[in-house]
Amino acid sequence: MSFVKFITSKVFFKQLALAIVAVVVLCFIVLKWLNITTNHNEFVIVPDLKGKSVETVKIELKDNNFAFKLQDSANFNPNYPKYSVIEQSPKAGEKVKENRKIYLITNPSGYRKVTVPNVLKRTLRQARPQLEALEFKIGNITFKDAIGEGVMSMSHKGKPLKPGDVLPLTSKIDLVVGNGKL
Repeated sequence: MSFVKFITSKVFFKQLALAIVAVVVLCFIVLKWLNITTNHNEFVIVPDLKGKSVETVKIELKDNNFAFKLQDSANFNPNYPKYSVIEQSPKAGEKVKENRKIYLITNPSGYRKVTVPNVLKRTLRQARPQLEALEFKIGNITFKDAIGEGVMSMSHKGKPLKPGDVLPLTSKIDLVVGNGKL
């Protein structure tokens, strides 16, 4: 039998029709299976977790069939309690599938520690920007009679400070400054 005769024969057309039907049925079965296993058009809304403690978040996410992963802590935010969620991904209100992993960033226990710079014997005009650049706050400034006009001593909450001491960010530093009058 020649190739041209085979292509025009009834056997070839029957086989071709069976192959097309088999492919259509197989595609239909695969698409239905995908619809069922991927929960097509079934979404869960992500709850708002900001400001909640990690223990509360665990319970809430477990009830909603979510997994979660804690990421590294961010900078301390005084508007949120310690060890509470300050950021989440995906955001609250978004529609996601069940068992989706929610990434959380928590608030650390406090501000990070910063080394106190050496501003002794510098004028107040020089010391202030150096301290404020490190995000320290200038507390009380006391002027004392002295020969020079530089910073004579520093203290934090009544305790004397020396250069190299470590304080939390945004701490108030009190200064004793010479007024140049003796």
